[in-house]
Amino acid sequence: MNSIKLQQRIVHPKNTTIHTKSNPTPNPQSRLTVTKLSDVHAQAVPRLKSPIAEWDRVLGGGIVPGSVVLVGGDPGVGKSTLLMQVADAVAETVPVLYVSGEESLPQIGIRAHRLGLHGDRVGLSAETDVHTIVEHVISHPPALLVVDSIQSVYDPSAESAPGSVTQLRECTQRLHRVAKEHNVAILLVGHVTKEGMLAGPKMLEHMVDVVLYLEGERLQAYRLLRSVKNRFGATNEVGVFEMRDAGLAEVANPSAAFLTDRVTGGSGSAIVVTLEGTRPMLVEVQALVNRSSLSVPRRVANGIDFNRVVLLSAVLSKRGGVPLHEYDIHVNVVGGLRIEETSADLGTALAMLSSYRDVPLDPETVAIGEVGLAGELRTVSQMAVRLREAEKLGFRKAIVPSSARAAAEGFRNIETIEASTLREAAARVGVK
Repeated sequence: MNSIKLQQRIVHPKNTTIHTKSNPTPNPQSRLTVTKLSDVHAQAVPRLKSPIAEWDRVLGGGIVPGSVVLVGGDPGVGKSTLLMQVADAVAETVPVLYVSGEESLPQIGIRAHRLGLHGDRVGLSAETDVHTIVEHVISHPPALLVVDSIQSVYDPSAESAPGSVTQLRECTQRLHRVAKEHNVAILLVGHVTKEGMLAGPKMLEHMVDVVLYLEGERLQAYRLLRSVKNRFGATNEVGVFEMRDAGLAEVANPSAAFLTDRVTGGSGSAIVVTLEGTRPMLVEVQALVNRSSLSVPRRVANGIDFNRVVLLSAVLSKRGGVPLHEYDIHVNVVGGLRIEETSADLGTALAMLSSYRDVPLDPETVAIGEVGLAGELRTVSQMAVRLREAEKLGFRKAIVPSSARAAAEGFRNIETIEASTLREAAARVGVK
């Protein structure tokens, strides 16, 4: 029994002779190099910066040489347009290679001409063989390589169709290795599934250094470039762009842009302050509460979590004494922005009450706070940063939870109205 545990028995199918395989002898030349953390000195790596400030902001200051960045998004949202603009901007100082497996060179030229791009240092290629791409990068290494898209590139040695799990894994590994060995930054365009997730194995996101999502409705002008993974900067950073005839134009002040077409004096509208990464944004949340003719009233949410809308309507019915179970509720976030955090709870609930009572809210008031199941108001992170942004845009009042009293002190041009419960907040703004 002991001999069986110490040795592995191998039986060859064409030969009945039994062989034994002992544990391998350690290679004396194979040594693990260990360095103390205190002996490792961080060095400032010069990044590939561009005139597109929103792009550099999301990446944490520019593209790190030798990094692999994966950019995903829905079809038609503007991924190729954005990366073509980035390639042209970076090519002002360093050589760039743009490889497209989905468009021919004349098609790329048509798009570049429409965007007004004439980069003399941008090399173009319509190639799908990953070996050919890697060989060219090794012999003529650019500072930046753009591959559009990773699903169109294939490895001839892998016996599977382009876009399959095997092909995605092998091609990404080859490109990842050449990026690290030759210090070439690589931007990969990735397709997404109908659920909005990056197509392919989850390992694809683990292999790369940065994962970006370009979000936005196709019929809306604004696009959000969101960072969900960044080994060289903060995650959840957001860059805001506007789709125009000449491509994507960066929006320096998103809060002012989202409130441009706001109509004051109407019921069912509230201004909330959401935090996208480190950037505060003021957006308008609209609600329409109308008596339902259906046996089961409808709940529609656009730009905000549907379950959050259902929860807030239940809290209003139970804690606020409002019979919303008899009404259809439609909630929309203006501008195509999607709110993920709970700081918009208070503003959304007040917008519902405003529509139900048909009483408009004060147009110079913002609402910040999370609503609990007991109807209580809870504070949110970075309250001072949110209030400072509201004050900068000219808002004069802010309804906040009572627990945020300390963070709300010290502001001269904006008055903070404190409330402990949703019912109390509704009374303070006149929609009880």
